[in-house]
Amino acid sequence: MPADLPIFGIFGRHESGKTTLIEELMPRLLARGLSVAVAKVHGSRIEVDRLGKDSDRLYRAGADVLMHGRGEGFVRLHLREDEPAAPRLADLAGRYDLVLVEGRKRAECPKVWLLGEGETAPPTDAGEILAALPRGSGRAEAAWSILEPWLARAWLATPVYGCILIGGRSTRMGTPKHLLARGGRTWIEQTADLLRPMVERVAVVGAGQVPEGISDIIRLPDVPDAEGPMAGLVAAMRWAPRASWLVAACDLPNLSSGAIEWLLSTRAPGVWATLPRLPENAGNVGRGAPRLSGGRCSLSRESRGAPRPTLPENAGVEPLLAHYDFRAHGPLEALAAEKQFSLSALAGHPKVVSPEPPADMLSAWRNVNTPNDLDRH
Repeated sequence: MPADLPIFGIFGRHESGKTTLIEELMPRLLARGLSVAVAKVHGSRIEVDRLGKDSDRLYRAGADVLMHGRGEGFVRLHLREDEPAAPRLADLAGRYDLVLVEGRKRAECPKVWLLGEGETAPPTDAGEILAALPRGSGRAEAAWSILEPWLARAWLATPVYGCILIGGRSTRMGTPKHLLARGGRTWIEQTADLLRPMVERVAVVGAGQVPEGISDIIRLPDVPDAEGPMAGLVAAMRWAPRASWLVAACDLPNLSSGAIEWLLSTRAPGVWATLPRLPENAGNVGRGAPRLSGGRCSLSRESRGAPRPTLPENAGVEPLLAHYDFRAHGPLEALAAEKQFSLSALAGHPKVVSPEPPADMLSAWRNVNTPNDLDRH
């Protein structure tokens, strides 16, 4: 089982208390806002439906069956007798914050072993066992003291890649912004220099010439079924679906290592993306956020003394210096399928956080669009 996926086993022999322990752990996990999947992995056949029900009849006729009702559902699949559980568990880990595996022995994941009646030690062939827990009232607390720090470490084990977005017509600037230079280095070279020490790999996504100094960096084209920056981020996520991505646009001349470190510090179990929310006076409300102008939802100078309008959830968020965990891939693909190509639309997702950056780092999010903007930098 991949070590960078939060898949944790609650194992033991029959009637050792596995289900009871998971029931006792669930309130703690849900209180932290975590989504949890439980996979029961057994060697025997399972029963999930009543004989003679329509869904059972269709399953026995050879179909895989999706049951979808109000507030609940399940999928019943036909599997080969020898089909391993690992690929299914890895798929679940891409859609949940934590996968708990309830089993008896055969699953290669870190686990606690629940000692049953008369049992003094786990079997020698049970794989990686973090602790053997005896019966008793303190079992849930002991399991939690192991699971909580393990989950934090497992979450941070996901590799972080850097994504530099280039492209666009740059009509207001009159020249490709990523090739603008300061101190003898182009902006894209400066961005790459800042990202390289903090991520495992860097990719440039989008169309356009790049300087010779970064010609060794991975180049990825935008996907054809999305538009704008979303086409670039989705391309990166399809290319490396198990990496998290620190995204930086090419027009951030004040990008700093401190801002990158702050973004990475927001990674935590249950956080699928960090889209920073900038204060009104930061000098840049973000590409995905509405500006108060032209009768739209805005905060023009004339309106500051008036009652504040109700702003949408994505107001003020900056999606182009942000972090996206690989679990955000599904929600982004769903937005693209609905022709919603604004990355800031992700801000309404319950797994996305939008903290305000420290005041001394705000300039890192200020983008440049025109020669006048450039003069101010």
